[in-house]
Amino acid sequence: MHPVEVTLLLMLVVAVLVFLARRLNIPYPILLVIGGLGIGFVAGRVPGVPRFEVKPDLIFLLFLPPLLYYAGIQTSWRDFKFNLRPIALLSVGLVLFTTITVAIVAHLLLGDVLPWPACFLLGAIISPPDAIAATSVLQRLSVPRRIVVILEGESLVNDATALVAYRFGIAAMMTGGFSLPVASLEFMKLAVGGVVVGYFTGMVAAFLHPRVKDLAVESVVAMLTPFAAYLPAEHLGVSGVLAAVTAGIYMSRQIPRVVSAESRMKLNAVYDTLVFFLNSIIFILIGLALPDVIDRLQGRSWPGLIAITLTICLTAIVVRMLWVFPAAHLPRKLFKHIRDREPHPTWQRVFLIGWISMRGIVSLAAALAIPATLDGTGHPFPGRDLIIFITFGVIVLTLVGQGLTLPMVIHALGLKSDGNEEKEEIYARLSGARAALGKLEELARAGQADSDIIARLRVPYEERILHFGGAVSTMIEDQPRPTWDIHNRVQRQLIAAERAALIRLRDRGDIGDEVLRKIQDRLDLEEALLQG
Repeated sequence: MHPVEVTLLLMLVVAVLVFLARRLNIPYPILLVIGGLGIGFVAGRVPGVPRFEVKPDLIFLLFLPPLLYYAGIQTSWRDFKFNLRPIALLSVGLVLFTTITVAIVAHLLLGDVLPWPACFLLGAIISPPDAIAATSVLQRLSVPRRIVVILEGESLVNDATALVAYRFGIAAMMTGGFSLPVASLEFMKLAVGGVVVGYFTGMVAAFLHPRVKDLAVESVVAMLTPFAAYLPAEHLGVSGVLAAVTAGIYMSRQIPRVVSAESRMKLNAVYDTLVFFLNSIIFILIGLALPDVIDRLQGRSWPGLIAITLTICLTAIVVRMLWVFPAAHLPRKLFKHIRDREPHPTWQRVFLIGWISMRGIVSLAAALAIPATLDGTGHPFPGRDLIIFITFGVIVLTLVGQGLTLPMVIHALGLKSDGNEEKEEIYARLSGARAALGKLEELARAGQADSDIIARLRVPYEERILHFGGAVSTMIEDQPRPTWDIHNRVQRQLIAAERAALIRLRDRGDIGDEVLRKIQDRLDLEEALLQG
């Protein structure tokens, strides 16, 4: 079979697996990782199926920038700032603590085959949990919004922390040396430099979007933005991962202002498809690569390999549980202003955050990206196949074990939604309707539309205010059919007034970016229907 034919067949299999996952109401990464493993073993035994050899450098270049950038775009900056302390404790403190603890355990178990830098590398690879599987479950269940915000914020930053630690592990393996003071200074340089490059890239992208009138060209600009952040940062010797994340967070604030409704609808569809494709293909790649890895591990005891993988997996889970409770309560005990602003969370909420520690796409990409040989020597990278096998085992165990039990755990803990997002949405829709009515009165006073157009357009906004619990002075009866070009022009101005009101609410911190995007999507659709 031709490689292109194999790739198309694999994507068809992915579509079937995702369809089954949704019918079975389980996170699709679980079936993808199992399906990828099955495909890899079948493909390795079918004559004529080519072997896929993934170049490590391409993993980070092709997969991580768009995935991290998209995660940044989906981030609510208001919620991220408010929860910065717990997010930082999880995404920096816990990642480094997990990396070190796993490295110690790995050295005790595998010191004969994995040198210290390789053990540290393994710890960095499996230290960051992935929010994709968790949030795909949480979004369908009734849980407090703050838990979702903390997990999504953690997943956004912990990838950067883990991959910076990963970079040090690779460097230590290549050079054979490691200095903590030098590494600490280098970490700061990587982090600050990555943020600066990402912020500048976001500013350039925000400048270009409203000036590009062609939708196809604007799509190209959007698709290239994560790479425009990642590549210069890497060439400058700073963190390309943080650059992509920072550019995404910056653009999450600017997209409502600088991207048109039609472009937003198109870009959302493009990014949703791209992220789905990248998430899917990375699981397939690990499935195709794993049989060769297993073949090269034939000299080792399988019960021993499984026991080692289980031990390292349990270490990562237990470390997280040991971390989350002190991290939640100690700052409140030590600092009165934190205690006054944020009461102590219930143990159920803390336990749920501790339980959600599924590993996923970033760990897969990092494991596959380990160089096959040491620079300058041509010698095989020590323990590369063993690290990939353990990483895959930890991903399967956490995705299947914790992912499938997550709904039962949430039910047993008795957690329910706090309704905050729904309240914000009602407030935002009321504010948008009132802003539109204000704009309508302004147009009426300026004589820019006939009274029958004004009356007809007033009705849905007053109905919306009444529906969401507001009050209006009068209700206007249906009027004769207006001239539709004037009607549509006026309605587009009302939609623009609603958008401006929503952005003001978001900028003041009255509503989060999720609520803004949800209502903005509806307004974009309304505007698209007017243009159609």
